[in-house]
Amino acid sequence: MTKKALITGLTGQDGSYLAELLVDQGYQVYGLVRRSSTSNLVRVSHFTDEINIISGDLLDQSSLMDAIALSQPDEIYNLASQSYVPLSWTQPSLTAEYTAIGVSRLLESIRRIKPDAKFYQASSSEVFGQPDESPQTEKTAFRPRNPYGTAKAYAHWLTANYRQYYNLYACCGITYTHESPRRGTEFVFRKITRGVAMIKLGLADELKLGNLDAHRDWCHAKDAVYAMWLIMQQENPDDYIIGSGETHSVRELVDCAFKCVSLNYQDYVSVDPNFYRPDESVQLVGSINKIQTQTSWSPQYSFNNLVEVMVAHDLKELMDNQL
Repeated sequence: MTKKALITGLTGQDGSYLAELLVDQGYQVYGLVRRSSTSNLVRVSHFTDEINIISGDLLDQSSLMDAIALSQPDEIYNLASQSYVPLSWTQPSLTAEYTAIGVSRLLESIRRIKPDAKFYQASSSEVFGQPDESPQTEKTAFRPRNPYGTAKAYAHWLTANYRQYYNLYACCGITYTHESPRRGTEFVFRKITRGVAMIKLGLADELKLGNLDAHRDWCHAKDAVYAMWLIMQQENPDDYIIGSGETHSVRELVDCAFKCVSLNYQDYVSVDPNFYRPDESVQLVGSINKIQTQTSWSPQYSFNNLVEVMVAHDLKELMDNQL
């Protein structure tokens, strides 16, 4: 019997890769898309004929209930949120509505309409904020330090509450930073690879960045969404960290990216304090022991490989645009 899945955040980086994966796995895939985003299907434009688009919004519970009733999904993946941390400081209420309260509306809709559906909530390493230990595990205390992380912490614990109180199959994947050619250029990894490509092609002569000594746990979005799917195939619902298990500095990223085009980053990079984050996280790196042990998952892309893929993509895209 064909499995059915409903994905919120279909038009985003993770939603598009997850939809591809599920189609390849033989699922009937439904994607929840806000009406204002229906024209923004560029990340799924190459396979829209293989998925079903449903209009809906995390701000509107009736639309969520209608979407679940229509699709009758076996699995529901909530990947929609306001996920840009700096924006969460300028729009904290909107971030809370989508990233926190939106999950409440979705969980309540599942409970009422399709309580036997499995539910995946995209949690985030931002819930740890400035953690007491490194690497972090699934038992590390939450200490969020920005509105986005705070909203994600609410959503994470609410998912656990519904699992315990209503006996729903509800689980969370605490994802660390994950990248791909489909990542927005406002995020530092893509900003760097795009900037390197522009400098190589003579379209720019400088790249301004913030704290080069900030460290991140970066993995490929394809690895992350495969982990999400595996988590949902386990017999019992649980929460897992999804990351690379490694930490790299922005300086390492910049150095590696410029080396991909045979340039020295010190000739082109300048530090601008305006790009520093007020809550600069310290040593956010996840332990992936649990997910490796229980699901046999492990990242397929190395850090260097990820950088090379991104730089090559941005070079090709910019060259194609010039033709």
